[in-house]
Amino acid sequence: MGDARLTVWDEAECRRLHEATLELLAGTGVDVRYEPALALFQTAGASVEGRRVRIPGRLVDEALANAPREWLLKPRGGETEPLVLRDGEVYYGTGSDVLYVRDPGSGERRRVRRADVEGMAALGEALPNIDFIMSMGLPEDAPQGIDDLVQVVAMLRGTRKPLLVAPRDGSVLARMQEMAALCGEKESFGIYAMPSPPLMHDPDALTKVIGCAELLIPLIYAPAPNMGATGPRSITGASLVGNAETLSGLVLHQHVRRGAPFVYGVGAGAMDMRTMTDPYVSPDALLAQQVGTDLARHYGLPSFSYAGMSDSKLLDEQWSAEAALSMAYGSLSRATLLHDVGYLESGLQSSYESIVLGDELVGYARQFMREVPVDDYSLALAEIEAAGPGGNHLGTKYTRRHHREFWTPALLDHTVHDRWAAEGATTLGDRVRSRLAGFLAAERPFTLTAEQEADLEALLSEALSNQATRVQASAAS
Repeated sequence: MGDARLTVWDEAECRRLHEATLELLAGTGVDVRYEPALALFQTAGASVEGRRVRIPGRLVDEALANAPREWLLKPRGGETEPLVLRDGEVYYGTGSDVLYVRDPGSGERRRVRRADVEGMAALGEALPNIDFIMSMGLPEDAPQGIDDLVQVVAMLRGTRKPLLVAPRDGSVLARMQEMAALCGEKESFGIYAMPSPPLMHDPDALTKVIGCAELLIPLIYAPAPNMGATGPRSITGASLVGNAETLSGLVLHQHVRRGAPFVYGVGAGAMDMRTMTDPYVSPDALLAQQVGTDLARHYGLPSFSYAGMSDSKLLDEQWSAEAALSMAYGSLSRATLLHDVGYLESGLQSSYESIVLGDELVGYARQFMREVPVDDYSLALAEIEAAGPGGNHLGTKYTRRHHREFWTPALLDHTVHDRWAAEGATTLGDRVRSRLAGFLAAERPFTLTAEQEADLEALLSEALSNQATRVQASAAS
């Protein structure tokens, strides 16, 4: 049964990259900057000299064999079905940890606040095509040191859909699991972690790798080599660096707990050497993401990539063009988890409006990616013969039965000019803002109970007190 998809590397090309990765890990190795992780690598059978860890190919092959090919990420109620984390499934969600937001009222670019994290999570709860939620911001009004926990509480207040969280380190994972359990399901979130390119793993990432394995929290381990900066100015070379980082993380992860859930993260930047920025929606970066997804599929692992974002600073023509382009390419990659829907400004800015447009574009992409069977019923030969040359199919039972299966937009305009003019001659931006206003004015479909609110606040207060104690102890020493 036919479906639309992109592929850049075939199995032979993926295998060649894998062989080069094994050579790189066994020869050059990776730097591991966390003593407990060094001890674990050594126990697993890697060669450890100072911070340098060299990993024989058999450990990589064992880790790949042990990693599960399927895992459920559950909601905490509502109508969202569990996300099945496996190659072949495709889900869409927002992004994490940007500094700025485009205010939905004033239109100003300002720092993100706790209310924005909750508000954009609530918007994602209401939008039918958003499957998982990320924070979309680092709240400036959260106490530094526990801002990752504040994000989780805000998201739990806004949505029952599964969460993907990017905490500072692994020390908070058990507390996050407790928070999710208080709200109905401890297995309703995954963790996003990143190595430090090129070929390094720092303590923040490694504590997440180890903690996720111990607690059976799904781990997304996503590299970010930048072509010409922290990786070669080559899609293939940067992909080699990223693959080595991801697979070395997998070796540690599966050594800690065989069969713990692992998602292959995709990512490689293509720095604009004129501006020294790292654009998200350059053709080179999108091509590198496709290559990474091909590698994940070669390994049979669920994958994590990008869709629906823009490098524009404003909600302008560039915004809509890049959001659509990145949605199309990301969707056709068939990556399992497609995140950053709604990002602006190369990952520095979020926007309520851009999430609304992103939801529309997801619907478009899903319709395009549907299966197109070639069987007796879909061929409709009898239908065609009955209509005959010069006939039509407007009034047939076949048309009446199937016409609603075709996509109808909520925001993109398909009307004739006179009707469009009579209805206000609106732009896409006008329609996005109008739809957003409706969501913001509507009553939320759920709220946490008073007991849940109190328990979450108690956990935050405890975390803040512990943070203050650690700071005082560090100052005293």
